[in-house]
Amino acid sequence: MTKWPRQKVAVLLQEKYDPENSGFISTERFRDLLATHGSELDPHKLEVLLALADGNADGKICYQDFVNLMSNKRSNSFRRAILQGSRQLKGCSLRDEAGLGLSQRLVRHVAYETLPREVDRKWYFDSYTYCPPPWLILAITIAEVAVFMYYGFQLDRLVLQVSSPSFLKSPLPYHPQLRAQAWRYLTYIFMHTGIEHLSLNMAMQLLVGVPLEMVHGALRIGLVYVCGVLAGSLAVSVTDMTAPVVGSSGGVYALVSAHLANVVMNWSGMKCQFKLFRMAMALVCMSVEFGRAVWLRFYPPAFPPCPNPSFVAHLGGVMVGLTLGVVVLQNYEQRLQEQSLFWIFFCVYTLFVLCAVFWNIFAYSLLDVRLPPPP
Repeated sequence: MTKWPRQKVAVLLQEKYDPENSGFISTERFRDLLATHGSELDPHKLEVLLALADGNADGKICYQDFVNLMSNKRSNSFRRAILQGSRQLKGCSLRDEAGLGLSQRLVRHVAYETLPREVDRKWYFDSYTYCPPPWLILAITIAEVAVFMYYGFQLDRLVLQVSSPSFLKSPLPYHPQLRAQAWRYLTYIFMHTGIEHLSLNMAMQLLVGVPLEMVHGALRIGLVYVCGVLAGSLAVSVTDMTAPVVGSSGGVYALVSAHLANVVMNWSGMKCQFKLFRMAMALVCMSVEFGRAVWLRFYPPAFPPCPNPSFVAHLGGVMVGLTLGVVVLQNYEQRLQEQSLFWIFFCVYTLFVLCAVFWNIFAYSLLDVRLPPPP
């Protein structure tokens, strides 16, 4: 694909099309520029630029918006221009394109799985380069499997490892007696109660997390995942004060619930195949995993008085996914710091974290909670 000559365009825009150096050019001059140099553009990007020109009601285009657009930093004005435009993209659907290689078909599949607008799907298809690859979710999953196998051999069991007397002696799981060890609020994700717990979490994490990371990047998906993990352990420390926590369900449920909510909110625009059936299957998997966790929590523990791990972390992850996660997934290629809703949910989340920290410091002694002995 031929790349747009940015330096050449900048000179043309500023010297020929904006001699007054006002920072704006008319849409008519902008169309002339596209007609002259359109052959040097990717076809999908040319469609997007034409839609931007036709969707601009005030008859002019900001030079900085154009620069941001060509640098893959689309602003809110771009999204508004596309949505308010009187013209639809004239090119064929991305799904109808033939002659694509295996990697291109994978990118196209991911675009239709996660993005509700054709213009976003084409933009993603043209700009994605597999550099960097979706490493974060894969690395977390590999680490979880490695830790599980290590303790599987050490405890000599793969099913219901939580029933082993040495399970909670690991430095990784959250335990209410050891809540002062702050790392446990995050590292508990690497411990699982058994292979049945790990398998369900790993399947949902890979099937949903990897495509989302390919589209939104490791930073955004990592933000949602880590916020879900931390919210899960803090929710347990506030509402189920005597129970330990293990498993990556807080982060997994944050990603899955955010993705499902995004699909529902953009139902007509999502063009993934069998979306109703697949959404139902995702909800079934989540329900099975949550039901297993609830059953295990109230099942008589192998070593009383310490109860079995809590299920409340799942609910903490869902709340993060339905608030912070939805905002992240709905703003593809938009700067999150420009979204007021993002800051509202982020401030609410920060307030929750601070309140939970103070709760952990003072509430246990004030309420005289009877905690199980340390492992």
